[in-house]
Amino acid sequence: MIGLYKFNIDFLSDHAVDPDKRRYASRHEAVRHYIDMDHWGTPPFEKVPRRWVDMLAAYVTLSCVHESGDTTVLHTPFINNRMVEIPDTMKAFVALHLLPLYYEDTWTFDPDTVQKYFPAYDCSPCRQILGDEVFTQHGILPYHLYFMQQRLADAFARKDLPTVLQLSADFGHYLADAHVPLHTTKNYNGQLTGQEGIHAFWESRIPELFAEKDWDFLVGQAIYIDDPRAYYWDIVLRSHRLVDEVLHIEKDLSKTYPDDEQYCFEERLNVMVRTQCADYAAAYQQKMKGMVESRMQDAIQAVGSAWFTAWVDGGQPQFQDFLIEMSNADREAFEALERDFVKGRAFGREHE
Repeated sequence: MIGLYKFNIDFLSDHAVDPDKRRYASRHEAVRHYIDMDHWGTPPFEKVPRRWVDMLAAYVTLSCVHESGDTTVLHTPFINNRMVEIPDTMKAFVALHLLPLYYEDTWTFDPDTVQKYFPAYDCSPCRQILGDEVFTQHGILPYHLYFMQQRLADAFARKDLPTVLQLSADFGHYLADAHVPLHTTKNYNGQLTGQEGIHAFWESRIPELFAEKDWDFLVGQAIYIDDPRAYYWDIVLRSHRLVDEVLHIEKDLSKTYPDDEQYCFEERLNVMVRTQCADYAAAYQQKMKGMVESRMQDAIQAVGSAWFTAWVDGGQPQFQDFLIEMSNADREAFEALERDFVKGRAFGREHE
């Protein structure tokens, strides 16, 4: 594997940012980069099913559309703000009928089909059944990591080298996001605590100042991940446990550090930009006791382990030639993505 990835390191580096660019092309992309765990309560987050189908089944709402155009709710997951038990029939309905529609603008179902799954509902007055869910808008990162694991293993099994490398680059991006505490909270940019800009401060400014010259990225060998779903949820939950520390340390530091020494102006691409001063960043890093370096090290280990696990699960294929032969369709897709990124506006919230 080292030969495969080393040979294509330029491709992987160039395309590691594709998921961020894709936010300018698809409204479905942004939610793959984060999950607002604190929106769903407190640990152990009992309102958050760990399986994708179970999550959709738990949070789907079914509404009856009458001939008059009026709607009435047939099924809702909440009773007095408490989730009801998810019946197996709902899970089966979601797996067979909702999942194929997930990326459609509207989810519509035939009343007779819904009636077969849920005899207790009266679907006779319904012209059609509408489906909706309230979970996705708060992020789906750990679910998407498991999905990417399966897709990469499948690409290895097919010995589809271009897809293996494309998915590897994407997968690495999402895994890195999962190691950032601010990708696991609704206060993702400090906007709820008067700390706007802390997202880029933590995940960009500190690494660009200290990573290359001060940090150690020799993290050991990749491991085989026996339970990918549990592994990725553990990454997210460990990140989330650091959220308060990330925010409180910077808040306390800002109160004691001179105001005029917190922000400086630097030239980037011939433009003067306002950013955190190097000394202020160093003080923040010191008080966090190496947190950013540690999460970056863990991210490197996780990316290698995810790639290795996908290769093993894909049958450990051997590639005779590491050179990518990109199809015309792939080239056109990359070009279209670049055009959307250059001219467009990102869907979803910023800083994710």
